[in-house]
Amino acid sequence: MQLTDLNRECLLHIFSFLDKENRKSMSRTCQVLREVFYDPALWSLLCFSSLSELKKDNFLLSPALRSLSICWHTSQVKVCNIEDWAKSSFQRDICSRHHTLVNGFLAEVSCRCPNLLSLTLSGCGHLTDGYVIQIMEKCTKLKSLKLENCTRLTDKTLGAVALYGSSLRTLHVDFCRNITQGGLDLISRTWPLLSLSAEHSATMIPDQPDARGSRRKGMKKLPW
Repeated sequence: MQLTDLNRECLLHIFSFLDKENRKSMSRTCQVLREVFYDPALWSLLCFSSLSELKKDNFLLSPALRSLSICWHTSQVKVCNIEDWAKSSFQRDICSRHHTLVNGFLAEVSCRCPNLLSLTLSGCGHLTDGYVIQIMEKCTKLKSLKLENCTRLTDKTLGAVALYGSSLRTLHVDFCRNITQGGLDLISRTWPLLSLSAEHSATMIPDQPDARGSRRKGMKKLPW
């Protein structure tokens, strides 16, 4: 018996033991394995350890996705976390190569993966509130949201959790320096049974004023 003689269920099981790149390599061998690669059932779990992986074509986004993790732990994370006004031209050049990657990827996830149950984002220094809010609005079954060292997220994200987080059971906003105690209190009041972790977030120093001394010009007062 050849590998391609196995039924779809067996092939999916075999593929499940392979990483994304090896799944893609297998799919190039014949039409049968290519069809297995594009079976949404194979892609219920996605884990990324670098932003460059988001640009590859070795995975599939579909309504079958249940768990997504983007955890970036490299020296460039420190560069991304520097406030824009304080970056050197060299540091800005580094960030310009990837600063929209996570935001754009989450926009696709919110449209293609409405059944997402778990989302973990760590070290995503360019992630902004609007894209997490979009996830909360469209992925209404989300049960676990873990955000760590996502420095640009603010209380607007917590406001979205208060509005759309009825299915949430776990919320982590660790080392997110622009999260305030007021935002955390809002979550505690709105969803008292939610398992909430905010390690160091409300006690960290928030973004500083820009070079002219103004503080977040144009930001409107939050409604909560």
